Amino acid sequence: MAQVLLFHHVQGLTAGVLAFADDLRAAGHTVHAPDLFDGHTFDSVEEGFGYVQGLPDGEVARRTEAAVAGLPEALVYAGFSWGVVRAQSLAQTRPGARGALLYESCVPVTGEWAFGPWPAGVPVQVHGKLGDEFFDEDLPAARELVETLGPDLAELFTYDGDQHLFADRSLPSYDREAAALLTQRTLAFLAHVG
Repeated sequence: MAQVLLFHHVQGLTAGVLAFADDLRAAGHTVHAPDLFDGHTFDSVEEGFGYVQGLPDGEVARRTEAAVAGLPEALVYAGFSWGVVRAQSLAQTRPGARGALLYESCVPVTGEWAFGPWPAGVPVQVHGKLGDEFFDEDLPAARELVETLGPDLAELFTYDGDQHLFADRSLPSYDREAAALLTQRTLAFLAHVG
């Protein structure tokens, strides 16, 4: 079974993110779901970004480091949207990553925003909706990642619709059918790497 470090999206550690973590736990995996917002949740993406912008410089990085401190190296890093930056950064820079699950976002692996090269042998899945304005911006990065790593290590799953945060069952954007497929694919990935 895998150990997963799951980072929430910019609306916070919502009931939907916690429910997703529980779904993975029910399959036998250990899931760490840190709250980087100290209990704050927000009704919109815009409100969440407002909160982040109001934090002191370096605070998100400090909270991320605190979340990973003491955890084993052999982790699968996962993140929803805003949380993908934290998950992908750790997957690429912290030794021992077992895999990465990038939901609704992806950071380029080349260019000025890159965290460096993708670590050898680390598998990844990227999930997002093709009509989602936020994911559409990151789709070229997701495609580049898959092309760079090849089909043995990287998979890109796209879904119909334009909802962002479609796997969070506590939000109006929740898409039950797409979320069920995302969860199924996630569990298959974890069974493979765990």
